[in-house]
Amino acid sequence: MTPISPLRPAVPDMRRPTREGVLEASDKIAKILDATPLFPLEFSGATLWCKAESLQPVGAFKLRGAWHRLSALESHQRARGVVAFSSGNHAQGIAWAARRLGIAATIVMPADAPEKKLAATRALGAEIRLYDRATESREAIAAEIAESRGSVLVPSFDDPWVVEGQGSAGIEAEAQMRARAGGPPELVVVPCGGGGLASGIALALPEARIVVAEPEGWDDMARSLAAGAIVPVDPSPPPTACDALQTLEVSPLTFGLLHGRGARGVAVSEAEVAAAMRHAFAHLRLVLEPGGAVALAAILAGKVAPAGRTLVILSGGNVDPAVFGRIWA
Repeated sequence: MTPISPLRPAVPDMRRPTREGVLEASDKIAKILDATPLFPLEFSGATLWCKAESLQPVGAFKLRGAWHRLSALESHQRARGVVAFSSGNHAQGIAWAARRLGIAATIVMPADAPEKKLAATRALGAEIRLYDRATESREAIAAEIAESRGSVLVPSFDDPWVVEGQGSAGIEAEAQMRARAGGPPELVVVPCGGGGLASGIALALPEARIVVAEPEGWDDMARSLAAGAIVPVDPSPPPTACDALQTLEVSPLTFGLLHGRGARGVAVSEAEVAAAMRHAFAHLRLVLEPGGAVALAAILAGKVAPAGRTLVILSGGNVDPAVFGRIWA
């Protein structure tokens, strides 16, 4: 598999995500969605505060960025529809927002995406175009469709509105932790694929320390942050159950925001991810998908030590029942 650079969205050079934009997104989202729960989890003498984005209507945080982006479109843009590419969670977020706003949505999805994610995206009314991860470029396919139709392309992380929308999870969590933990988060551990959620939370919580968690072999953000420059995934990355986090190269947008905040990254193994999924089910009664459990896995495996008021993002729960059954067994 050859690393592919993320496709850059057609937005003006001066449009940069800001904390003000995150606050605007948070206000917009609060009008249509309840805040996701924040659960305390005792571990090794510390309390982890777990933000259950897995309980969103589409089972993941992605509808935050999708709503902020699509609701900002002009009427003539809405009339021509939107195009996105995703393994499933961004797909469902876009499809959910598009249906509520009356916008046609086309999603480029890998043929090996979990059936649960494919079925849910179809059920939300989106048109799906399947592609082969190993031989085709989802970015190129999506760009071709968008150009031919005059549609707006909505990347899953390389977009300022999407970053701001994802950051609304941090605004919610801050209010919840002030009420229940005695103050705002001091450390945030976040799952990371392209970095949209992590960079949005970095904007939302400017005083918190940020650590991103990725699956081993797909830890390009961690290696990029350590190197001080973008490092793509190796040409032959290992298989991973974390389908939502298989980003071949992060974008200057998300890398720049996280690097500027001094964020660091860690990698977790498949076994550590599975253990975190079992732990979340046993202790929180939450079903997490592999990619949604990597932040918790990083703490449980001892790769990130809790520090003060620690926020852990549980980013998604869209896992096929058979896969979850095997992991639980």
